[in-house]
Amino acid sequence: MTENEIPYKIYLSENEMPESWYNVRADMKNKPAPLLNPATHKPMTAQELGGVFCDELVRQELNDTDREIPIPKEIRDFYKMYRPSPLVRAYCLEKKLGTPAKIYYKFEGNNTSGSHKLNSAIAQAYYAKEQGLKGVTTETGAGQWGTALSMACAYLGLDCKVFMVKCSYEQKPFRREVMRTYGANVTPSPSETTEVGRKMLAEFPGTTGSLGCAISEAVEAAVTHEGYRYVLGSVLSQVLLHQSVIGVEAKTALDKYGIVPDIIIGCAGGGSNLGGLISPFMGEKLRGEHDYRFIAVEPASCPSLTRGVFAYDFCDTGKVCPLAKMYTLGSSFIPSANHAGGLRYHGMSAVLSQLYHDGLMEARSVEQTEVFRAAEFFARTEGILPAPESSHAIKAAIDEAKKCTETGESKTILFGLTGTGYFDMKAYEAYNDGKMQDYIPTDADLKKGIDGIPRFPGNDF
Repeated sequence: MTENEIPYKIYLSENEMPESWYNVRADMKNKPAPLLNPATHKPMTAQELGGVFCDELVRQELNDTDREIPIPKEIRDFYKMYRPSPLVRAYCLEKKLGTPAKIYYKFEGNNTSGSHKLNSAIAQAYYAKEQGLKGVTTETGAGQWGTALSMACAYLGLDCKVFMVKCSYEQKPFRREVMRTYGANVTPSPSETTEVGRKMLAEFPGTTGSLGCAISEAVEAAVTHEGYRYVLGSVLSQVLLHQSVIGVEAKTALDKYGIVPDIIIGCAGGGSNLGGLISPFMGEKLRGEHDYRFIAVEPASCPSLTRGVFAYDFCDTGKVCPLAKMYTLGSSFIPSANHAGGLRYHGMSAVLSQLYHDGLMEARSVEQTEVFRAAEFFARTEGILPAPESSHAIKAAIDEAKKCTETGESKTILFGLTGTGYFDMKAYEAYNDGKMQDYIPTDADLKKGIDGIPRFPGNDF
């Protein structure tokens, strides 16, 4: 088959869907550092984590050795409602750019939640149901994770309590209403319903909130309500494990046509989408079987990889969660109210942080007006209105394709299109009206958060 005969969309059959998640930690020489108990600074035990998370998810979180984790049949059956997702050759984008690059994207927006988040939401809800729990609590930034979890809980008959970052709660009212339609209780964060929320409101009157704060509220709600556990949509190793279904499918589709990507790009907030997309490719790199170039793209307003420090830090603003070793801006850092709500997290997955620290992937930050310019260009050429988060990857993919035009090299680029932007029209309105502004924190701004990172023996940065 010649290059031009590759279909616009490469679909896998149901029989080609992954039966196991791929655990990249099994192939990492330098494993991600363990979660620490904030009181003792010792690794968290399964018993300690079990007070907050579901038992099976704790086992997955602590599993650094098994390369493949079987996907239960019930989860695979749910996946069949919207998976396998298509791998798309961006022929129109290539033509418009006049580039010799070959561009592919894995599209995760063809489900009601509008994003990749459903891949982990159904898994976490399933394990909660299997444990006999009454319900789960969570946080959400842009609202995609909250929407996905609401759908999964409705399907399985679980109660769902969502703390939605206040600026997104106000910017994305329709996303909020989808959650409520699926039966979730949605609260803007910080709120008066939790002790940590009341503390944040008193300390920072008028705050637009942060994912770190919403996490604190959700954890407090879980541990103070019998029969509930907390579930998280990104950052944790278990979430990257579930999202590996993206990368495994993408690699299977590429292998069918003998396509090998040179560059793999994903947006990076907490790390779920990027980690899921790159996992099987990173595994090959770690095993010395093939080399790839990986690029993480984050907002300039919340640059944890590009301007943060690699240290143990709290995963939440209220400092009730375990300490994770990650690239962080400090748990007290509250980013500006930019429109990529899903990328407004102060830290990065411990798995991705370790890979980045070991020089196995790159990172770059981009400003939101440039991101929306790329989103508009993509929408006009490929016909999909992308989510602001996904558009960070689009921006980097376009930049890399333009470099190929300049050098004459024909690189193959793969990026993750994590979801659609139909609930983000306020953001598009701000861009179209010329009212969108860029915000890049100063070194002094970042210092405030970094200075709050806990200091103890071994946590030097």
